[in-house]
Amino acid sequence: MKIEKLEPSKHKEGRWLVWLDDASIVRIGEGDVVSLGLYAGKELPGAEGEALAAAGERSKLMERAVGLLSLRPMSRRELLDKLCAPPRQKKEKYPYDKLDDAPDPELLQAQREAVREQAEGVADRLTQLGLLNDEEYARTVVRHYAAKGYGPRKIRDELYRRGVPRSFWEDAMEEREPDDSQIDKLARQKLRGAEPTRENLKKVSDYLARRGYGWEEISAALERLRQEEWE
Repeated sequence: MKIEKLEPSKHKEGRWLVWLDDASIVRIGEGDVVSLGLYAGKELPGAEGEALAAAGERSKLMERAVGLLSLRPMSRRELLDKLCAPPRQKKEKYPYDKLDDAPDPELLQAQREAVREQAEGVADRLTQLGLLNDEEYARTVVRHYAAKGYGPRKIRDELYRRGVPRSFWEDAMEEREPDDSQIDKLARQKLRGAEPTRENLKKVSDYLARRGYGWEEISAALERLRQEEWE
């Protein structure tokens, strides 16, 4: 394998195009050009060719990761899951004409492990750059769901579902300032002007529980609701 031409991309800053003698093109970062010592005319024996291919795959993953994070913030685990997810394939009634055509399970596993290792490296780099931050993301999740009127249990469920490490949960939960007016508003909306009978208050209680509020908060909100009716 030999490099026929090496030039910077005209469309994306920091990207370089490596033209090989088999007519293929590998897209890599500027840092890879330096670290691999690439230049036009350089021969790439086995190990160096593999290193270039790995750099190309890593560059693809980095570009995809940055694209994903530009759409919305996410946790490290969410990003890794997306980067490592296998591409969707069209369903076919008979995907393999012969049994021998089926993919080798060991090869597939090795490919998955290679992609995971590269994705971990990309995540590490994005963390260094400050583009991936689980601690800040935890605060973002808490603020978002608290503003939508969800209680602490629901918010913790979201932190878990999104793969935020538990070590960041409690500090992030401090972003949720106690505000009785929010749960009171939800309780009144659910009651819809009906009499605060035992049956109706049970419905309100169940509703608030589904929103992630604990019994102490619910009980206090129901008591305030009763007092409003008495006044």
